[in-house]
Order: sequence, then C-alpha cells, then structure tokens
Amino acid sequence: MPDRRTILTTTGLAALGMALPQAVVAGTKKGARPGPYLIGADISWIPEDEAAGARYFVDGVQKDPILLLRDAGFNAIRLRIFVDPARGYAKREPDKAWAGLAQTIKLGKRIRDAGLYLVLSFHYSDIWADPEHQGVPAAWAGYDLPQLAKAVEAHTHDTLVAMRAGGAPVDMAVIGNETTFGMLWPHGRVTLSTSTGNPVTDANHARVGVVGGFDGFAQLLRAGIAGARRAEPEVQIQLHNHLGRHWPIVREWTDALIARKVDFDVIGFSCYQQRAQGDWATSFSEFVKRYPDKGLLVAEYSSRKRYINDLVHALPDKHGWGAFIWEPTRHQEAIFDKDGHNAGEGAKPDLIAQGLNSAEAPGGLVSAQAAPRPEPTGPMGKGGDYVANDLLKLYGEMAKAYR
Repeated sequence: MPDRRTILTTTGLAALGMALPQAVVAGTKKGARPGPYLIGADISWIPEDEAAGARYFVDGVQKDPILLLRDAGFNAIRLRIFVDPARGYAKREPDKAWAGLAQTIKLGKRIRDAGLYLVLSFHYSDIWADPEHQGVPAAWAGYDLPQLAKAVEAHTHDTLVAMRAGGAPVDMAVIGNETTFGMLWPHGRVTLSTSTGNPVTDANHARVGVVGGFDGFAQLLRAGIAGARRAEPEVQIQLHNHLGRHWPIVREWTDALIARKVDFDVIGFSCYQQRAQGDWATSFSEFVKRYPDKGLLVAEYSSRKRYINDLVHALPDKHGWGAFIWEPTRHQEAIFDKDGHNAGEGAKPDLIAQGLNSAEAPGGLVSAQAAPRPEPTGPMGKGGDYVANDLLKLYGEMAKAYR
C-alpha cells in the first residue's frame, strides 16, 4: 500500500497522463525515486515579475506561467523562502515581503492547484543564503548554537504547518540552500580540506576564523529535519551542495554529515559549471555507488538542459530523482525571450577555463571593493512580455522520453 506522501505526489501527475512506475504500487527501494522523474523548475521570481506587469506567452497565447510550464512537461516546482525578507531581501518593498511566508503560501497554492509536486528550499536567512553568504536572520542575532538550533526547528515546523493550512502542503523540504560551507555562520560554518578549484570561492573561504565546523552544522541540520518531520511526517528531506562537479568535496561533506547522524533522503546538487567535461557524470555515478540508500537530484542548473537531465535519469536503480532548472523565465539560458532576446542573456560558461559562472560564486572576492551604487528604485520585479522560445520544447521531449 503506498504511503500518504506517494499518493500526494503522484495523484496530480497521474491526472496529467504521466505514467507511474511500478515501485509506487509495490513499494520503493530505499534511495530510488519514489514516483515519476521530477522535471522541475524554481520559479520564485514570478510573483515579483507579475506584480511589475509580466505576461507569459506560448505560441502567441497568453497563459498562466505555472500552467504553461506544466503543459510543456514540467511536473515539479521548487520555491525558496526567507525568514524575514522585509528586513533583508525585500527591504525595498517590505510590505510585499517577497519570498516570505504569506507570498510563498499564495504561490504554493497555485502550484498545488495545478497538480504539481512542491519543493520548498529554506534559506535560513533574511536574504540569499548561498556558498558565499549564510547570514543569521535579524530575529536570531546573538543566539548561540543551541538557541539557533531551536529557532531552525521551530521555523521549519511552523512554516510547513502554515503551508499545509494555506492549501500548499510541501512534498520535499530542502534544509538549507547551497550549504557546502555550512549555514548560519559562524556557528554552522564548515571548512573543507580540499580546494574547490574556483579562485573566487577559494579566496572567500581561505581565512574564516573560528567556526562551528561539521559538529555545529550537523546540529542545525538535524534540528531542521526534526522540525520538518514533526510538521509533515512523510515529507522528503533534501540537503543541498553547490559543487555537483566536485566528487572529492561531495564525498568529504556527505561522509561527515552521515557520520553525525544527519538523516536525509536525497542530495541536491547545483550544476552550473565544471572544471573538466565529465565532472558531473563522475560525481553522480560515484555518489550512487557510495550511498546506495540515498537519492540524487540536480537542485539547480541552467545550460546543458538535456545533457544534465539524461545523466540523472540514467542513474542505476532509479537513484536519479530529477532536475530543477533555476528561474527559467529570466536567469542565464532562459526558456523565454523578452524584447526579442533571451530573457536571461543566454548560456554561461560550462567550464571554469572558459570564464567564471557567477552562479557558482555569487559573492565575488572578499578583498574586492565594490563601487558605490545608488539605492535602486521602482518595483523589484521585471515586467514585460515573456515569450516561450524553442528551449521549452526540450521539456516536452524529456517528459515523453522519461515515462
């Protein structure tokens, strides 16, 4: 008999005519994907853009962007959530609190009403949490590690309870965004024994002082996982490492967390750039061999769309759960055009030797002095007409191929 989570996450997909694997009925092998392959996207910017006047078109017809993506072959959506964006990310529009709880419930309900699988990525910060930034929320300033752990558990639990109450129950919770170097610095910050090979990232993490290390990081992760499972006992738990290209770091990081009893279902990797061709393939194949009871997905990517999805889908024993393109309406190689050009300015370098991809090191060099810029004005979103381009067709092809 399938559990409640399986029923939740496959009923909507079945209604769309997507074949469900026999494992859903017979019981899924641990580590294998528990339902259809996830063809996903993170579309957290859409409410901001819609508020600024964005419209979305396919084949000359205006359409709700969520339904547009669903009908093109997507079956899963990831959203991000900040702790208090009015004091951080959305301080230009604090009354909107973009990517806060109220906005995320509204967008999540649209996603669930469309019959799509819902992933929620917790940024335990008031603003972006990524490999170069993992700032403590203003409300938690001055907390020690035990206090932070309690805050993480309560915030995760209360958020998921509120999502369900608002008609947007979450299928998968991501406990921290791109936490390769930990979270809630310095208490949950980790240092790694291996260079990333990216000079920007390596410079930013060369001298960080006293940090909590893997013990502190694992305590925070366990707290978030406990809060998630207390709110949603069947929720799938994802951890997120941004270096899908770097198997030695992935192994060091994953081994350290498993040794500290961090219990999760699936690892998500960011895959924007490689050092050499084949890096992603190496990481994926080595991961599923070393951790046969864990799943693998790509949490973020942009270019090389079919290649990345084919790599994940082809992993043995269905250990590849899916892949989520990050902000495909207007980031990097977008699947929409705006004003006659790719809305995200097109593909970015695949190899580090071709130039650094800003998605892998968004913070820049610590020593660099940024030129002063005037405070931005106007809406945070980007309005205008977004017209689906030929890249969208790839997703329908994948949906058929992966059934």
